[in-house]
Amino acid sequence: MREIWRELFRAGLYKPQQGRIVRQLTALGIGIVLLAGVYNLFEYYRYGLRAFPGNWIEWFNGWLTFFGLGTIGRSAGIETLIREVVRYGIPGALALLSVWVAYRIVNVPRFADFLIAVEAELHKVSWPTRTEVIRSSIVVLVTIFGLAFVLYTFDFFWRLLFHWFAIL
Repeated sequence: MREIWRELFRAGLYKPQQGRIVRQLTALGIGIVLLAGVYNLFEYYRYGLRAFPGNWIEWFNGWLTFFGLGTIGRSAGIETLIREVVRYGIPGALALLSVWVAYRIVNVPRFADFLIAVEAELHKVSWPTRTEVIRSSIVVLVTIFGLAFVLYTFDFFWRLLFHWFAIL
């Protein structure tokens, strides 16, 4: 875990020329998942903050008084500002953090070495030609439809038989 935390605060890349494509696609996938969560949070705040959220002005005034900076009054403008900061600021900050984490997590040495090995193995794969893929897909589809027909026939037969014996 210490390795992950250390990597989050670095700027350099681990083995930058190796496994680039797999790392970029993995970071994109992690980023999409994290940003989907941030969007869900944004939608929650969009409909969940219609009224002023709690006693924040008194809490904030307590801190201002502690540091000797005075206080602010409770007004509709301040409440609207706080709502907008919560609605856009928190999801925005989390979106930036999510992008950074997705970018950095694929540079953790053990994870990066795994992704580099994955890309090396993908170069060894013998990929089928377009015609082979089409032929294989046709075989799979014909098999699925054939089995569906067989199951439908069995179902029809048993339904007819049960109806004839007045079971159903």
